[in-house]
Amino acid sequence: MKKRIVSVVTALAMASMLAACGSSSGGAATTTAGGEASTAAATTEAATGEASTAAETPAGGEASGEAVTLKVWGPQEEQALLQEMTESFKAQYPDKNFAIELGVVSEADAYARYSEDPAAAADVFAFANDQLRDFVNAGGLYEVEREGDLAYINNEINALAVDSASLDGSIWAYPETADNGYFLYYDSSVFTKEDVKDLDSMLAKADAAGKKIFMDVSNGWYIASFFIGNGGVLALSDSGAQECDFNNEAGLAAAQGIQTFVESPAFLTGDDAILISGIQDGSIAAGVSGTWNAEAISEALGDNYAATKLPEYTTGDGNKVQMSSFGGTKLVGVNSQSAHPAEAMDLAMWLTNEENQVKRFEARQIGPANIKAADSDAVRANIALAALAEQSLYAVSQKDVGGNYWTPAEAFGTALENGEATDLQQMLDDMVSQITQ
Repeated sequence: MKKRIVSVVTALAMASMLAACGSSSGGAATTTAGGEASTAAATTEAATGEASTAAETPAGGEASGEAVTLKVWGPQEEQALLQEMTESFKAQYPDKNFAIELGVVSEADAYARYSEDPAAAADVFAFANDQLRDFVNAGGLYEVEREGDLAYINNEINALAVDSASLDGSIWAYPETADNGYFLYYDSSVFTKEDVKDLDSMLAKADAAGKKIFMDVSNGWYIASFFIGNGGVLALSDSGAQECDFNNEAGLAAAQGIQTFVESPAFLTGDDAILISGIQDGSIAAGVSGTWNAEAISEALGDNYAATKLPEYTTGDGNKVQMSSFGGTKLVGVNSQSAHPAEAMDLAMWLTNEENQVKRFEARQIGPANIKAADSDAVRANIALAALAEQSLYAVSQKDVGGNYWTPAEAFGTALENGEATDLQQMLDDMVSQITQ
């Protein structure tokens, strides 16, 4: 199901013509990236079933003074920030009677909560981008079609975040953050900036120093770095079936590179607790992880705290390949059953504009999806976010990864870590067969 809000293109004289035909409309103010309001109107259907475009109405899209109630969902840790942002939104429309209700629903739980009762769900809600396909398939989101909104997203949001909000050639939500992904933390007293460009060099230097390089290869989220970096593709077909080509010639070369990595005496795997304890006691000199571990790793390494993109690795056929990664974002969507969709879109734009992405970073150290906000001195000074931004150039969105992928990928990585790989091609064939079944 696709619902649309269309910008007004007719003059006021058109209103009388439409009125004679019996059409009606509720317009809306669209908020530009800079936060200024411009007027727009929704498309309605005339008695004949033909779409008619209504004339402009006062800012906010309803008669002045009429109550417009909007419900907003966001995580617990962002309630105070959302309160501030929604109050500033209401200040843009002093003649409007906005009643904005905040509810606590984490981005990770947004689709599950929405599914319980779509009609009672929030008008505007934040969600993790890997839920986008579920929302679109359920007809749960208004497509972003207003000219000003699209111009902002396409011109002022980073490419990975735009892709994460897109499906089947359309944009379905407003990118809010670009904060979920992974990169390389390292001890700068062990490795130079030149060392960390190449995995082979790092392994040799770490082994000589009696140190370890950490990566959870048995986790499908991380092991994909090798395959995708060497041209591997994960996609979903029109029917929703998972597509994967990790067992082709390039996939075999990537798997051979992974095997070489895990067989190094300097390799170490495990969970976050292993990584943090190893950094703290000095046994781990570098590790692949994300921003959620930044504070602990920074405290452990002190002046030697450093981070950068993932290194290049050597494939089985001798090529040097830049490791890829999954990049995740947080999006803000508008419920397709909202009673005030135009105003809800205005609010979604407001919550994700440059100013508020900067505020979100200042309050929570969350990476902005807005290009200008991400390029600020404050964000660049954040070592982990700077590394994440660097790695984002080689990252792909996770929205095309279905549930069938994770368990077979984990089993493949576990077998490699345990030294149980005897016939890599057969293992790859088995893995891909399970992923695509």
